[in-house]
Parts: sequence; structure tokens; C-alpha cells
Amino acid sequence: MELDELLTEARNHRSQGLDRRSTRELVELMNEEDATVPAAVAAAADGIASAIDAIVERLAAGGRLIYVGAGTSGRLAALDAAECGPTFSTAPGQVVALVAGGASASNTVLQGSRIDLEQEAAEDDAKAGALDVRGVGVSQRDAVVAVSASGRTPYTLGAAEAAASAGAMTVAVVCVEGSPLGRVADREIAVVVGPELLAGSTRLKAGTAQKLVLNMLSTISMVRLGKAFDNLMVDVAASNEKLRGRARRVVEEATGATGAEAEAALARAGGETKVAILSLLAAIDAGTARARLGASGGDLRKALS
Repeated sequence: MELDELLTEARNHRSQGLDRRSTRELVELMNEEDATVPAAVAAAADGIASAIDAIVERLAAGGRLIYVGAGTSGRLAALDAAECGPTFSTAPGQVVALVAGGASASNTVLQGSRIDLEQEAAEDDAKAGALDVRGVGVSQRDAVVAVSASGRTPYTLGAAEAAASAGAMTVAVVCVEGSPLGRVADREIAVVVGPELLAGSTRLKAGTAQKLVLNMLSTISMVRLGKAFDNLMVDVAASNEKLRGRARRVVEEATGATGAEAEAALARAGGETKVAILSLLAAIDAGTARARLGASGGDLRKALS
């Protein structure tokens, strides 16, 4: 299907006359359009759940979650990958993103420089996508999530094809049905949000849908891997004052300890939240708690049982 024929490029009849409406009308209309996105994501729930289970299987066996994308899709993927470390203490390189144009372009994309255009142009290079996948040594152990609103971005398609050839489990996150990317991938998550408020601006509803899906893929995968206890972030990397305060509150909530008791347990645990929680709940020292967590694969609930 040609780009001109894609639903993501179509004009939205509800927003015709956009530039002649009042600011308040535009705010209301945009909010109404955005409100349709969660339903589109919900319609793809089965595909999302299937992809998560497959991702968890690879991560649990020592593989990686590798996002691939260009433009808005690539930047959203890079954001999700970057947040997994601080939120879940993922190992370096366990969750990564490959973005068309490379890391240098990604880091300067908000500066309004010529590199903005260079990065956008990079999405047309299918060979670069394949080379980037080979460059990080993608294998059958890995899960590769290719993100593209149109499902036909050359860089992302080239990367997905190379990942599939390497034996990786591949997932397509797209906003149209029957896309080339969906046909290449083992699993397809098609979140069909329809035409954008501003024709073709897929950073809007399509971008919102992709952000919601990526949130689910990473967060639920980490929950399945034991990085949550109840609804608490127990693998948070307490690297600043805000996160240290969060770690203390998590220990308090999980154990019923006072603030002072939680602080002391964290100090004995070297700042490791799960170790502090287990030592308090099981009435054991930090060293024993750490060993028990190691034996349970880092799963706090398993370590407690």
C-alpha cells in the first residue's frame, strides 16, 4: 500500500476547518480525538499480552528487549528503553533502542538543528536498519519490537527483517492493519487510531497509542519478571533524593515498618529495596536476604515463600 493510501495519512473529516476554529474549540476537539486512543489500545489487548509473554520468556533466559524505530516512533522507543534502568534496575544493555540516525542524532533532535532533518531522512534507509541490528548482535535469544505508525518505514522494516533472519522473536507495533511490518513480525500489535486531527501528524493519536503500548510492554514484562511486589516498585534504583525517598516509602508500605526502621533496613541492605523488604518480612539479615533473592531469581514473592 502506498503512503498516500494509508489511514494514518488520511484527512479527518471531524477536524476540517481546523484553522478557522477558536482555541477553545481546538482544545475540546483534540481532547475528544485523544480520548478515542485507549479504546483502540484495548482492542489490541490479546496481541499485547501475547507479545509480553514472549518478551518475558526471552528476558528470563538472559536475552534482551530491543526496540527499533524512526522519527517519533524511534524517540518514543528510546524514551521507554531509557526509563527501564531507573525504574526497574535493569542490567545495562538489557533494554535498548535502535533509532534511525543513530544516538548522536537522537541526542540533538530537540535543538532545532540540521541534524533534525538528517535524522528524519535516515528513516528511508532500510540497509541502515539491518546494519544496526547486526551491529548489536541480535540473536534468537532476543525480542525485537519494531515500532512504526505506518508499518512501512524502510529503516524499521529493514531492521525487523534482519532480526527475523537472526532468529529473534519479533513484534510489530503499528497503527494500520495488513502492513509490511506486520507481515514480517512473529506478532503484530495493530492499534488503529484512524486519521489524525492534523492530517499525517502521527506524533498525535498514533504517538499516544505507541506510548501506551510501550508502557505496557516494558512495565508488565518487568512485573512478570518479579520487579514488582503487589503494586510497588521494589527494584527502583535509588540514585537521587527523590528515588531514595521513594525506596523508603516502598519499604514502609511493603512491611509496615516505620520510616526510621525502613531507613535502617535500607542502610543494612546497601540501598537495595528488595533486600530490605525481605530482611524485615522474614526477620533475617541482609546477607541472607540477598542470597535468598538470588536463589529465587530476584523474585521477592518467591523468596518469601
